[in-house]
Order: sequence, then structure tokens, then C-alpha cells
Amino acid sequence: MKSYLRPLLIVLFLLSASAAQAAEGPNCTRPLTLALHDHGLLYSAQTDAGIDKDFADELVRRSGCRITVTVMPRARIWQLIESGALDFSLSGITNEARDKFAGFAWYFSNKYYLLARKDAGVQQLADFENNPKLMLGVIRSFRYSENGNRLVDRLELERRVDYATRLEPLYQILALNRIQGMIIEPFDYPQVEAGSIRSLTTIIDLNDAPVAHGLIMSRRAISVAEQEKWRILVNRMRADGTVLRIFEKYFNPTLAGSLVNF
Repeated sequence: MKSYLRPLLIVLFLLSASAAQAAEGPNCTRPLTLALHDHGLLYSAQTDAGIDKDFADELVRRSGCRITVTVMPRARIWQLIESGALDFSLSGITNEARDKFAGFAWYFSNKYYLLARKDAGVQQLADFENNPKLMLGVIRSFRYSENGNRLVDRLELERRVDYATRLEPLYQILALNRIQGMIIEPFDYPQVEAGSIRSLTTIIDLNDAPVAHGLIMSRRAISVAEQEKWRILVNRMRADGTVLRIFEKYFNPTLAGSLVNF
């Protein structure tokens, strides 16, 4: 091959590879929408930082799509995902009802725990569940692991659930003894450890397996074929270590690894 042809072939190869990658990537022909929710290390509206913010930024960068990112309560997010008025959200878990209107691309998995007041006399989950005097605090529209959901559903029937739109009000009424417990996950640990709540409470394992969390995709807004393209993009972020690096900004390497390697 003549030497002067080599640079031209390299350029053509790079252009071809770039075109192929663009063809298999998500469709960016319209502006897209993604909502974050204020929740511990996942996202803080006060600092405009968190795992899901970093994850969203990487989605924008890799996809090349124009994505408008907003912040809203979790209950509102699920409503808009179901109606098709919102394309995406993050760190969502599925169940039978949600599977009907949302697709998912998993990027981490974690366990849930009961944070209970020490003076409530709770040593295990059954102690809380079977004491009619104890109230549970829950973020509206949140679902948890199997035992966590069973606890919430039973106590709701007994009018023993107090709802809030985010964590901070629950911490406040827990400190005031208006509720005696709430369900938490690793993203909530720093707030628990840093405040006076830690001295008042104990953490109880719900004895459930970790639950997968992922990118939420509205079935009404995002076609099945496009959902698969976003799933591939998320899987590549996991495979090349990007997701792990994001989590290591907020957790020690051991905990970060346990959350993203599932």
C-alpha cells in the first residue's frame, strides 16, 4: 500500500466507526426530559450534587442527546413517567405495577434497613410490626424490599404510617418521637451518622436480598427499541468502570463495589 493512502484510510475508518456508533446510539432527534429526586447521597437539591446527578451528566455526555434535568418529588415522577410526560428518572426499582408503564436499565443494587428509636424497644422487625403504638415514617410513593413493603402495607392498613416527600421531615419527626421508625438505605447513612439521630436510633436488618435500582424509562415516551439502546449505554458505563468511579466519590471502595457489582 502506498504510504500516502494510509492517513486517508485511517480517517475513513474513524469516520465509519463514529457513524456506526451514532447509528446504534439513542435517538436524539427530540429534546428529552429526566427528573431527579432529593434523597441523601443520590441527589441533594441544596448542593446540586450526588450520585444520580453525576450519572445523569454522563448519560448526557455519552448519548449526545439534549436532556433537560429537573428536580421533583418521587410521587410526581412516577405519575409523569406513567403518563409519558417524563422520559426518564434514576435509581428506580420495579414491581408488577411499574413494569406495565416503565422499563429499567440497572446500575446498582442495595439493601434496606429499619432505623428505629432505641427507646421503642425494637430488636427485630416483628417487634416494630406487632406493637400498635409504633408509627413508621415513609417517603410517599417509595417502595422497598419484600419485607419492607410488607411492613409498610400492613401498617398503612392500621393507620400507622406518616408520609413525607423527602427524608429531612422524617428525621425531624423521628427526633420528636412522632414516629418511631423509618426505612433507610446506604445513601442515607451520612445524614444518620452526622446528626443527633444516630444517638437516638438503632439500625435493624430487614433480612431481604439487595434490590436492583436503575434508569427509569417511560414506556409511553420511549419505544422498546430505544429503551434497549439506553440499556446498552448504561451497561457500557458499568462495564468500563464509570459507574464504580461515580459511587467511589461518595462511598468507600468496598461499599461502592458491593453496590455496583451485582
